[in-house]
Amino acid sequence: MTVTCFCGSVSVSTARRPEFIHACNCDMCRKAGARWGYFDPAEVEINGPTACHSRRDKAEAGAEVHFCPACGSTTHFRMTAAAVARHGDVMAGVNMGLADAADLAGIELRYPDGKAWSGEGAFGYYRASRVIGAKTL
Repeated sequence: MTVTCFCGSVSVSTARRPEFIHACNCDMCRKAGARWGYFDPAEVEINGPTACHSRRDKAEAGAEVHFCPACGSTTHFRMTAAAVARHGDVMAGVNMGLADAADLAGIELRYPDGKAWSGEGAFGYYRASRVIGAKTL
């Protein structure tokens, strides 16, 4: 699966669809307009130039959020050096908000309460999950 930024300068490819997608409500994810699919870093291929930002409102930022310097679309994240030293290089996120909805049909969309998360332990959720493309009654 391949997603691209709005202008097409950056593409992010994965060999598979994500198992689920997070629509987090923390300030960083919300303002970046991101819906994260998670992958092993070896599964993600980035083509094109990106710039990145790490949040400064936490004692130790866990992610570098990358975006297209031409159009500003958030494309992916990589763990920071500090997070890799602590946990290993175990995760990369791809902004599934850049994908066509039809390509995501059948994937569970979860809503983690990142705004209330302390940074330790599991996420709580601020609303029930749904399956993309599923009809609701």
